[in-house]
This record gives sequence, C-alpha cells and structure tokens, in this order.
Amino acid sequence: MRDLRIVFMGTPDFAVTILKKLIEHKYNIVGVITAPDKPAGRGRKLNQSAVKKYALTQNLPVLQPKNLKSEDFLEELQALNANLQIVVAFRMLPTVVWKMPAYGTFNLHASLLPEYRGAAPINWAIINGETTTGVTTFFIDDKIDTGAMILRKEVAIDPDEIVGELHDRLMHVGADLVVETVDLIAAGKVNTTKQPELEQKPAPKLFPHNCKIDWSKPLSDIYNHIRGLNPYPAAWTTIQNGEEEITAKIYGVAKEEILHDLQTGTIITSKKEIKIAVKGGYLIIKEIKLSGKKMLDAVSLLNGFTFEEGAMVV
Repeated sequence: MRDLRIVFMGTPDFAVTILKKLIEHKYNIVGVITAPDKPAGRGRKLNQSAVKKYALTQNLPVLQPKNLKSEDFLEELQALNANLQIVVAFRMLPTVVWKMPAYGTFNLHASLLPEYRGAAPINWAIINGETTTGVTTFFIDDKIDTGAMILRKEVAIDPDEIVGELHDRLMHVGADLVVETVDLIAAGKVNTTKQPELEQKPAPKLFPHNCKIDWSKPLSDIYNHIRGLNPYPAAWTTIQNGEEEITAKIYGVAKEEILHDLQTGTIITSKKEIKIAVKGGYLIIKEIKLSGKKMLDAVSLLNGFTFEEGAMVV
C-alpha cells in the first residue's frame, strides 16, 4: 500500500461531507485549500467557508490563496509534500497545481460524466427532467471536467425530488465514491476510462436570466425548472397584480394535468389555493416569497395578500 499524503481542496458544505469521510477512514490529510474569507451579512463580518470551519475543528493546516498561481502559495503547497490532491466543489486549477503530486489530482463531479460538465450539474439534471444522474471521480486535466474517469455511481432521481434533496443524496454517495477511489490509488490499482467525445448536455452557472420561469413552456418543463432550483437559487417570476408589478420566488409546487382554455399565466385563487394556468394544466403554488417578504405557504400568503381579478405571471 502507498503511504498517501493528501491535500484536500473544497469550499461548500458538499465538500465538508467528503473531507469528513476521508478523516473517518484515517487518511492522512496534510493540508486543506479553500476560498478566502468573505464579508457577509449586514455587519459585513468576514465569513469562513464551510470547509475551513470544519478543517479548523480537526486541526488541519488551511491555505486560502487569492491567486492559485502566486509564488507564495505554490511554495506553501509544495512544502506540504503531498502526493495526492482531491478536489470537490472548488475552482479551476492551474496546470502547475494539478500536476504537482506524484499520484495526480482527482475531482469529484456530481454527474455521470461526460454529461453535465460545468458549475451546476445537480440543478440542470432536474431542470432537464432527467430520471438518473450520479457522481464521477476523474483525474484533472487542462480543461473543465474532461479528464480520465476513475469511478462512476448512478443515482435515480425521484419524479418530485427537489435539487436540495438530490444534492444531499449525491453528497453522501459522492463521499463513499471518493473513499473508494482513494483506496484504489493507495493500492496502485486504478484503471481509468477516457471520456467519450459525444455531444454533451451542459451545466452552466446559474444566473437570474436562466432562473426566470418561462410560462410559455409546457407544465412539466415549468415544474422541473422550479424543483431544479428549489431551494437555491430559486426560480423567479414577475406578477402583474392590477397596476402593481411584484417579483416573486417560487419554491414548493405541484402540478395538475388537465385541459383548460384559460390564458397562459392566469392566476386563479381560492381561500386555500393558488394556481397558474399553463400549457397542459395548472401549476399549484405551495410556497412563495414575494420581494421584500419572507417565504410563505399559499394559505398564509392568501390570508394577508389579495390577488386582483386578472392577475397574471409574466
């Protein structure tokens, strides 16, 4: 068995679960690389990344470079004398960094590569109505998510699952896959598979423009779009309520498949229900957050807010 000295790179909660699993399996983590502290909240206090907070509880050395190519950082990284690097939800590495360790640098990606390369694979799998996704470990190369694959694990997507739920399931499946990958590297038994050169479905970063709901689409597409962004960053729309225009984020939804002749975008309300007419039926709003307000269930919103006759989403 090889004596591994591992540097772990990651930032959010997703990465913490993987780091924790490696420590539970007694792997030698000689350093952790994470994002610099950032101002957050009303007081603009410096906020540490989830990975840094956890690493400090384990007394692990932490580096937070602003520039991954800086001489100071490269010297500090070299001094850790790692022979394996593991990357989970971090940024793109320069060649000098990923080529440094003798046994390579591998990444955990939350899709079945080569599909859904990019920043938001879990979201886009649900948005596109996929029924399966998974996690993949692969050795990093000079492009994004294109390196030789080590292991893959398929996961079924439930028809009504939201991205928050799938994120948490993939996080735990991914942690097990990373440990399995490290075990293979330690034993010198890694066999890689080149990614096929197929036309792939992309997973680009999420911005307001691609989170906006397109009400001209069929019911199932709108339903998938909303659950693929729930709870974060959340699908949004504009409500035309009489003379007032209101921005709203929509979270929990259900769908009712039925023929109707209402104009697309028409809002129908009762004392207990909000629904929106779209192609193929009605989208039933369970949870909604109007701009400047807290998130409410439909009944709570209707208790204090009135939708005017002819109210629409646009």
